[in-house]
Amino acid sequence: MEYQVNSMNARKEFIEIADEQDRNYWAARLGISTEKLKSAVKALHSMEFSKLKEHFMMEKIKSGSTYQRFVNQ
Repeated sequence: MEYQVNSMNARKEFIEIADEQDRNYWAARLGISTEKLKSAVKALHSMEFSKLKEHFMMEKIKSGSTYQRFVNQ
């Protein structure tokens, strides 16, 4: 029974980049433009939501002033 619960929670979400409505939904969910979403899918070679979300979170961290001060020390 525990296996079923874990497998349900591990369900992957994929972005259908060719579908404009789906693209708009996921871009809004990630807080980015559809063009930025398409560029990230192309760069990462992945349409998996969790990988794209992680990519944008890292991008946001790297653009932060604290990270820039740490890197430029």
